[in-house]
Amino acid sequence: MVLVAYASLYPLSGWRDVGISPFAYLGEPWPRYITAFDIVANVAGYFPFGFLATAVLHPRLRSVAAFVAAVAGGAVLSLMLEAGQSYLPARVAATPDVLFNIVGAALGAALGLRFTPLIGGGGSLSRWRAATFLPGAGADFGLMLIALWLFVQLNPATLLFGAGDLRDLLAPFEGRARRPEFFVSIEAFTTAANLVAVALIVAALAAPGRPVRALVLGTVLGALAVKTAAVAIVMRAENVFTWLTQGAQLGLVIGIVIALAAVALPRTVQLVLAAVLLMVATVLVNLAPPNPYLAASLKVWQQGHFLNFNGLTRLVSAAWPFIALGYLTYLASRRREALG
Repeated sequence: MVLVAYASLYPLSGWRDVGISPFAYLGEPWPRYITAFDIVANVAGYFPFGFLATAVLHPRLRSVAAFVAAVAGGAVLSLMLEAGQSYLPARVAATPDVLFNIVGAALGAALGLRFTPLIGGGGSLSRWRAATFLPGAGADFGLMLIALWLFVQLNPATLLFGAGDLRDLLAPFEGRARRPEFFVSIEAFTTAANLVAVALIVAALAAPGRPVRALVLGTVLGALAVKTAAVAIVMRAENVFTWLTQGAQLGLVIGIVIALAAVALPRTVQLVLAAVLLMVATVLVNLAPPNPYLAASLKVWQQGHFLNFNGLTRLVSAAWPFIALGYLTYLASRRREALG
């Protein structure tokens, strides 16, 4: 709900009261033009809400009751957030958005009714999770952290696996001109360092005896697939691999080689190495000047309605390394307690 609210109310600035009811949009004519992307974005935004609502209600509510509750929750959330958009000059509240949001919540709820039994206790996905990863809420949080890292890759404006960039949130930063080789080295190190850190988090979550290297490779391939899909959606087909720069290629090769070797290190060493790599990569991302070559490649990107979703991915990307560092500290403290 927090992520949906942020995406709906982005950029969260310029609030003003125009002197009419925030629900006046419900009586206004439909927009003359509704693009396919608008429809897909509104449906996709509430699809996870409907799915997760039925999952969290299970087993207290099932079947029709769970479906109705999930769809009603999505409808109320959408109505309130659209009303909030009435106070933002950069956003336009519209009835079609609410209807497509409700459709997304309904589709998610319907799928949730079908697959929640598989996810819950005793289901096939639940059994796979229990057999593959460590038990407990701590491991569940780590898996959510990996899922958020995959979500970050949906932003085509960031370097491959780059995260923790606070420059736009704090103050714009302009640096002197640099040669292309400088930015290649920055991207290569950022890609490799974050890849190894994520691989070590996956290794820390894996249950004893599980194929850790296969899990790491699967996670990396999933991230690359998400990155490619995101670029394919917002750019023309000939630009779908703009993210696979020379620096990204070099960082991928180095990162995978180091990651596959590092997962064999003792657990304590893994946690320390992951934390150090995250800190160094985050500092480097924030101290390096903006990459003009990346900016040039993104000129073909017409953000349009995707702007609010881009703001959401940037927020998660900025916060992710710091959440991950806190989680690594938590894992290290649990390790010390176990040894004590």
